[in-house]
Amino acid sequence: MKNDRKLILEDGSEYYGTGFGSRKDTVCEVVFNTSMTGYQEILSDPSYTDQAVVMSYPLIGNYGIADEDFESKRISPSALIVRDLCTNPSNFRSTRSVKELLEENDIPGISAVDTRRLVRSIRDYGSRRGLVTGTDMTVPDGLEIIRKTPVPHDAVRRCSCPKKWYSRTSNPRFTVVVIDCGMKANIVRMLNHSRCNVTVVPYDTGYEEILALSPDGVLVSNGPGDPADVPEVIRTLRKIIGKCAVFGICLGHQLIALAYGAKTYKLSFGHRGGNHPVKDLRTGRICITSQNHSYAVDEGSLSGTGLSVSHINLLDQTIEGLYSEEDAVVSVQFHPESAPGPQDTMQLFGAFTEMMITAPIILTPHRLSFGEWNSP
Repeated sequence: MKNDRKLILEDGSEYYGTGFGSRKDTVCEVVFNTSMTGYQEILSDPSYTDQAVVMSYPLIGNYGIADEDFESKRISPSALIVRDLCTNPSNFRSTRSVKELLEENDIPGISAVDTRRLVRSIRDYGSRRGLVTGTDMTVPDGLEIIRKTPVPHDAVRRCSCPKKWYSRTSNPRFTVVVIDCGMKANIVRMLNHSRCNVTVVPYDTGYEEILALSPDGVLVSNGPGDPADVPEVIRTLRKIIGKCAVFGICLGHQLIALAYGAKTYKLSFGHRGGNHPVKDLRTGRICITSQNHSYAVDEGSLSGTGLSVSHINLLDQTIEGLYSEEDAVVSVQFHPESAPGPQDTMQLFGAFTEMMITAPIILTPHRLSFGEWNSP
């Protein structure tokens, strides 16, 4: 197949390949993911909104797309960039190929790209904006398009649910309100499995409406973009913290830190993949985690906030977990619902339910360790 599409990065470098999916041009941030499987979950993860995802694993599409495995109702990335694309998947559960999925959702893709070179460039020089376009686009014209395209700051608004909705379970023990900042569906499944009735609310829902639902706990979900772009959630959390148990995942973790007065910063190329070792500082246990984020909590800004560090990333020592004993608050930067271990961190949902039983009783660091909990 001939090269008919290319990626132009804002540093002027070009990466040629063969187009699939939509043929439209798009400007987006270019990031990479190191997962060997899970491309369908990546494509349906709202945290990838406004990003072109480069898959470092070369073989993509071989098991197709299964209708039961989506993490949301929309395909979130702005583009997909792969080395080898399989258009004839082998899987009895598959209903379509990756190529067909991108065509249906008007998402451009490029295959036959030198993804090793591209991933190394992002790793060494950081994430950059790029233009997915045709081979007839010149670099100067492409750079001008990138320069004139504004950086979006409303990703959470576009990803969050438009109205409140419910997910109930049999024989429930708890009521949980999830603030949807771009939530993955498996978070609700895990809460239901932990015998929680769940009410999902839009990201900008006020604290009065949330507390009127009489929740035993509030979960702040994952989502895309800069946490500073959603001050509505930060203000809401400041009013809710201390009134019930609070659990934050990924973006929710960062928003909890900001609500306490800490700061966040953007990583050079972020963490994306299902193979990040994380250490629980209280037990010494090391777990393999799934991650997807561009921002991290600044450890130096935690002084005086009342938050303590519970987990660190062993690859770069960034903060992976926080907690407040006094307020019954716990948060993690990784995704416990993604099962990379495959069950290394699922106990966090059991820990959250225990917090709902004991809050506002002060919890000890040992009792907050996810290694000590079992789901109900």
